[in-house]
Amino acid sequence: MNWLNLINPEKFLLFTLVLIRTSGLVVTAPIFGTRDIPAQVRVLLALALAVLIAPTQWHRPLAEPGTTLMYLVLVGSELLVGMCLGLAIAILLTGLHLAGEMIGYTSGMMLADIYDPNFDNQTPIFSRLIFLVGAAVLVCLGGHRAIMAALLDTFATIPPGTVGVPHSLPETMVLLVGQSFVLAVRAAMPVVASLLLATLVLGLIARTVPQLNILMVGFGLNSLIAMGVLSLTIGAAAWALQDYVEPALESIQEALLP
Repeated sequence: MNWLNLINPEKFLLFTLVLIRTSGLVVTAPIFGTRDIPAQVRVLLALALAVLIAPTQWHRPLAEPGTTLMYLVLVGSELLVGMCLGLAIAILLTGLHLAGEMIGYTSGMMLADIYDPNFDNQTPIFSRLIFLVGAAVLVCLGGHRAIMAALLDTFATIPPGTVGVPHSLPETMVLLVGQSFVLAVRAAMPVVASLLLATLVLGLIARTVPQLNILMVGFGLNSLIAMGVLSLTIGAAAWALQDYVEPALESIQEALLP
């Protein structure tokens, strides 16, 4: 047990705080913390990030918490920083999920649901499709690197153990939710507008030819239009995500500053 005497308590405390911050990011970030990734891989990723980042923080002065309660306060503050960075991107991607639900409701294809492990419930196929495409576009745009860069920037601006009370954080979260709704509308608008126009045309046809079973024709036509327009616009819908990623991370970083 003599090897325990070789551990520097201050550095060990700093390493645990770094690990907590990286764990908060890995748990909430869509690319790193989805339920599709095994828990063992996420734990290993958080530990590897902490091992890489902790040596860059050895020179930071860190006062001993003194009591267990103060240590838990430090742990909670570090966890808050990491989780906020991940939630900023998760909220935006939720906008794409909402866009899929809007398309599903408008097209009448909400009956075709699948189980989504990320949300732990049934979700429309369109929502799952747009969400996955959005995540793929986020990786292609270097979103995972932007998230890691934002995490490293927090260690430069907010050293471990110095997290203050983020008074503007609630306002920033509300702003991100609003941006998520805007993204949902931008992503779903081409398909929804096309479906509403098709419904108007079918209504005129139903008034002109009452003998036509407009319900059967309309369901097939709506499905065809939804799939056709979505296939043409899904890339642009996911590409719109790039306008929100970096501003969201920057706003979260500014809100976390003491």
